[in-house]
Amino acid sequence: MTESFRIRPARTSDVAAIKQLVAPLADQRILMAKETVAYYESLQEFRIAESDGGQVIGCGALHVMWEDLAEVRTLAASDAWRGRGVGHVLVETLLEDAKALGVSRVFCLTFEVDFFKRHGFEVMPDQTAVDPVVYSELLRSHDEGVAEFLDLARVKPNTLGNTRMIKVL
Repeated sequence: MTESFRIRPARTSDVAAIKQLVAPLADQRILMAKETVAYYESLQEFRIAESDGGQVIGCGALHVMWEDLAEVRTLAASDAWRGRGVGHVLVETLLEDAKALGVSRVFCLTFEVDFFKRHGFEVMPDQTAVDPVVYSELLRSHDEGVAEFLDLARVKPNTLGNTRMIKVL
């Protein structure tokens, strides 16, 4: 019998496991590594995929950026579980979370274009996807995800090769 998994909100005890999931992907420059304190500060945004045996096998976060806009961040699955639906269920859960929060658009910055296309995301056009007033407000944010969404030059070295994608809910 194949082991299954469930999705649950993250707990403080999951931070070490999140870092372990992210580390090899950060080494490959697929995900950005963060300081431990950043994971604790954003812990409420995270969902955890946990095996029946209690092992953390995946993670993903939903970061609200504006009234109608959020970002899927730090989506990762362990090597042993890749290709077994963990990422799919995490993304679907995060999209449901976005709807529950009242968000109507979800953004991601990814190398996994085909994966996100299968979830209804589309490559973003080069022009800004927000009106000028919201753009000027978002420019005040120190959040790197906001800078990535706005396609600001200051994040280019970190995101070279990534594709900006968006889904309307």
